[in-house]
Amino acid sequence: MIEELLMAVAGAGAAAAVYAGAAARVVKQYERGVVFRFGRLRGRVRSPGFTMIVPVVDRLHKVNMQIVTMPVPAQEGITRDNVTVRVDAVVYFKVVDPADALVRVEDYRFAVSQMAQTSLRSIIGKSDLDDLLSNREKLNQGLELMLDSPAMGWGVAIDRVEIKDVSLPETMKRSMARQAEADRERRARVINADAELQASKKLSEAASVMSDQPAALQLRLLQTVVAVAAEKNSTLVLPFPVELLRFLERATPDAKPDAASHTPHRAPEREIPSLLDDADAYPRSRTAAAEDAIEDLTGTSVEPAPAPPRED
Repeated sequence: MIEELLMAVAGAGAAAAVYAGAAARVVKQYERGVVFRFGRLRGRVRSPGFTMIVPVVDRLHKVNMQIVTMPVPAQEGITRDNVTVRVDAVVYFKVVDPADALVRVEDYRFAVSQMAQTSLRSIIGKSDLDDLLSNREKLNQGLELMLDSPAMGWGVAIDRVEIKDVSLPETMKRSMARQAEADRERRARVINADAELQASKKLSEAASVMSDQPAALQLRLLQTVVAVAAEKNSTLVLPFPVELLRFLERATPDAKPDAASHTPHRAPEREIPSLLDDADAYPRSRTAAAEDAIEDLTGTSVEPAPAPPRED
C-alpha cells in the first residue's frame, strides 16, 4: 500500500514537473509578453521576468521593445526644380503597444519600411535641390510627421528620421563646383575692390597731411630706406626728392634747341636755270651762270650750245 502511494506521489510530481516545464516562460527585460488563449488576446501584457501560461491553450508572443534602427533603401526621384537625385535615409522607431503591434498589422517592421520608402519619395518630389542639401533638418521633421501619423495606430512610435545621403549626377556636381568657384571669385573681387577703396581714402588723407607739412614726405622716404636696409641685400636705394626736381625745372631757363646743330651740313643749293629756254629770254650772263652750276655739280665741263642765227 505504501509503495503504491509512493508511486502515485512520484507520478504526480513528474506530471507537475512536466506541466511546469511546459507552462513556464521567461520574458527578458527589453521584451513584453502577449498571450493569446484559443486565438483570443488576453488583456494583460506579461511584464519581464518569470511567467506561467496554460500549456496547449495559451500562446505567448514576445515583442521587442528596443529602438530599432532600420535603413531605408535609396530612392530615386525628381525634385521640384527638375533635378534627378538618389536619396537614402534611416528610421529609428520602437514599439509602445505590444498588443497593437501584433494585432493591428501583420508585420510592423515591413510596414514601417514600406511607409518610409513611400514618404521619402514624396518628400523628394516636394522639395528643391537646395533644401535637400542645406535644409535637411526641416525635411527630417516633415518626414517624421509623415511616418508617425499612421504608425501610432500600429502601436509603433517613430523616434527619429534622418536623411543620410543625397547622390547627384556627375554633370550636376560639376555645375555646382563651377557655381561655387564663381561665387568665391566674385566675393574675392568685391573684397579687393573694397580694400582698394579704403586704401585710396587713407592715401588721400595722408597726401593732404603731407601737402601741409613737406617735411613729412622726407620722413616717409627715410622710413622706406630703413625698411629696405633691413632686408640685408646689396641694393642701395637713394630716394630723390620730387621737390628738388621741381626746383631744378624752375631754375633752368627755357632754351630752344639749335636746329643747325641737329641737322647735317648741306651744300647750298644753286638755282639751275633751264638751258632749253630761249636765248633771247635769258642773257648770256645767266646762261654762263647755269653752266658754271652744272660744272660744279657734275664735275664736267659743259660746252655752250651754238646760238641760232639771227636774221637781220
